[in-house]
Amino acid sequence: MRAAAAAAIELVILDVDGVLTDGRLYLGPEGEALKCFHVRDGHGIKRAREAGIDFAVISGRKSQAVALRCRELGIQTVIQNCADKLQAFDLLLEKRGIARAQCVCIGDDEPDVPLMRAVGLSFAVADAHASALAAAHRVTKSAGGRGAVREVCDLLLAARHRRSARAEPVR
Repeated sequence: MRAAAAAAIELVILDVDGVLTDGRLYLGPEGEALKCFHVRDGHGIKRAREAGIDFAVISGRKSQAVALRCRELGIQTVIQNCADKLQAFDLLLEKRGIARAQCVCIGDDEPDVPLMRAVGLSFAVADAHASALAAAHRVTKSAGGRGAVREVCDLLLAARHRRSARAEPVR
């Protein structure tokens, strides 16, 4: 992994279906979409946020379950029903005043590829489509919705810890 890039990350961009979830769609009796999120991913996001790493969700689908889960996790930027993820990403960066190189993207399929290619560090989940696997700088050991996001959070936190340990003065 690019250790310097990982230590400098300010923002993690997440896809939902296939990344925060296992990609399966559950439909309730009223046609509502039900999603299953992994608690370890949520804990990783909370830990990374406490360390100063921000998160945003950019998803091609729209779901109340996603809005609710993001509220629970403190993710304030949630862009749903997005046809052009790269355009949404660039608008977000413009508002925040950060560079593409300071961002991570975690993706799993073709709609994520342009965004994965645009960021400083990209991850594909272990069970991603071949197009996302080819675009990624690194592939997680865990599948989407099965702890892949936690894995990335742990890597980013470890890189930050190593950077701060090197920066501390010797006593």
